[in-house]
Order: sequence, then structure tokens, then C-alpha cells
Amino acid sequence: MNLSLITRTLQQGTAIPAHPLALTSARKLDERRQRALSRYYIASGVGGLAVGVHTTQFEIREPDIDLFQPVLELAAEEMNRADKARIAPLLRVAGICGETSQAIREAIIARDSGYHFGLLSLSALKSEDENNLIHHCKAVSEIMPVFGFYLQPGVGGRLLPYSFWRRFCEIENVAAIKMAPFNRYHTLDVIRAVIESGREDIALYTGNDDNIVLDLVTPFRFQVEGKLIERRIVGGLLGHWAVWTQKAVEILKKCHHVAASETAIPLSILHSNTEVTDCNAVLFDVANHFQGCIPGIHEVLRRQGLLEGIWCLNPKENLSPGQAAEIDRIYQAYPHLNDDTFVAEHLDDWLSG
Repeated sequence: MNLSLITRTLQQGTAIPAHPLALTSARKLDERRQRALSRYYIASGVGGLAVGVHTTQFEIREPDIDLFQPVLELAAEEMNRADKARIAPLLRVAGICGETSQAIREAIIARDSGYHFGLLSLSALKSEDENNLIHHCKAVSEIMPVFGFYLQPGVGGRLLPYSFWRRFCEIENVAAIKMAPFNRYHTLDVIRAVIESGREDIALYTGNDDNIVLDLVTPFRFQVEGKLIERRIVGGLLGHWAVWTQKAVEILKKCHHVAASETAIPLSILHSNTEVTDCNAVLFDVANHFQGCIPGIHEVLRRQGLLEGIWCLNPKENLSPGQAAEIDRIYQAYPHLNDDTFVAEHLDDWLSG
């Protein structure tokens, strides 16, 4: 494992899609299409994959389903195969959930499956105080490097104040933080905590689906001991990037170019932010409080032929009324954002072997 190349990729910033779960009509793992999804993302130019996260469906951890380790291993096999032709290894990020004992077990599985980072969800610790949260994070970080995760309360997260993030930055084995509170105030809490900690090695990633593009081009500046310190959000770890991924990679490259140019943000970037946010609202079913967020992702992948259907482990998860029509709308409104042609050209190869 080339740790220097892994660290460089993480800190320079890359696209990391949250990996969906491919199921058969019997709601069993469809290994062929699960592998095809990994191959699609890798061919699209991503820098890594996040597996075992919300988009992969939390139910994979239930004892009667028990898919957490299998889906991690399938994605790892595809990344190992791709790494043979790459200079920098693909980043492997595993979702880590639950109370401390469960989180430690999952971190051990992820580490032993070759994953580099654990994306640490604190959703199961809603009633714990800050001291216990920090203890939990330290315990997991002793197993593997962690990716902090600020998940918005509306989809199962909890409020995490500046004081928590400032202490979180003192944990040595913190490698990055994904900010997904969908809230400017809370996002600034995280960035200010990282800047004031002096930890230049903690990479900042967006998960703010309502502001993806602008997050990637905005310079964030804070005064620290009389000096103006600036940091950038360098990449994204996003369920939104599980669809139309080739175009998402192109958008990230444009954002990196704008951020490096130190010139005014062009109107084209501002327009792109609006378009991407409109698409996200549809795919993640904001109108219905995110009830159809995973089926929305599945529906696009189904239309492209990557998935056979939109089945979820929970039979109650389906598209919300009107969501399919809204997907039609964004296809028509923003044809430049889909990568259907790219998928059609390579789909047979991804589904074979």
C-alpha cells in the first residue's frame, strides 16, 4: 500500500461516489451488476469508492441480510483490479455505523478488507454527550484512519457544534471530514474548527447536496492569531455522484481549475450549481423529505441499464408519487449533465466477466 499516493489523492481532492446496492427482483445481491457499478464509477474517472454507506442501504448490516462484508469485498476486488493499471491507488472508504462496539467490529472488517478510511456516522449516538462522542471517535480511529461525517439531522444525523469539531481535529488519525449538514452555518463550524486546529492534513470534502458546486469553488477564510488562513473543500463524497458520474468528474475538474485560477467565479459555474442542485432535489426526493432518495438513484441507473430494477432491501422504499415524472423533467432540462451515451458505449463490457 502506497500511503503517500493515497494521502496525496485524498488531499488534492477527488470524486468519491457513494456506492449503491444492486439487487435482484427477489431482493438478493446481484453480484454481476454490483461489479458493473464499480466498473462504471472507476471508468468514469473517480478517485475512490465509498461502500457500506447510506446509499448502499444500512439494512446490509442486519443479521438476516449480512451483506456488509460481501459488498465491501466485491468493490475492493474491482478496485484492486483497476489499480494494476494506475499509478495512484483508488481510495477505499467504508461506512462505519453503530455504537462503539459495532463501529469497532465494522472498522476491523473494513481494515481487513483493504479499506483505507472509515466514514464515521454518529447517528446511533444521538443522546451521547460530547465527551462520549469524542471517546467513540478515538476508539474507531485506533483501528483505521477516519473520515469525519456531519450528517444533517433531517436524514438521521445530529447537531454537532463547533466545540465537537474542534476536539475532533485533535484526534491524530483523522484524515478528512465530509460535511453534509445542508446548512451554511454548520458547514462553517467544521471549516473554522479545522483551520483553528492548525491541521493542514485534514482534507475537506463536501456532502452538501444543496450546494455541491459552490462548495468546491469557494475560498473559506478565517482569522487565526492575527493571520488570515484560507482552506478549500477539495472534493466530494456524495450519493449524488452515484449517477451521471462521468459528468460529475468533469464538473469537479472545472471546479478545481476555477479554484486554482484565483479569478472571479464565472457565471457558468453559478449556473452549474443551480442545475446540479435542481437535479439533486429530484433524485433525492426533497419534496417528500428524502423518502425516495435511494430509489431515485436506482431509477437513473435502471434507465441506463446498470441496474435491472429499483428494488431496495426495504420493500417500502420506492419512488415517491411524481418522482419519475420529475426525473423525466431534469433529463429534458439538463441533457448535458447525463452520461447515458458513455454508459451505453461500455455497458456490455462492465456487465461481462
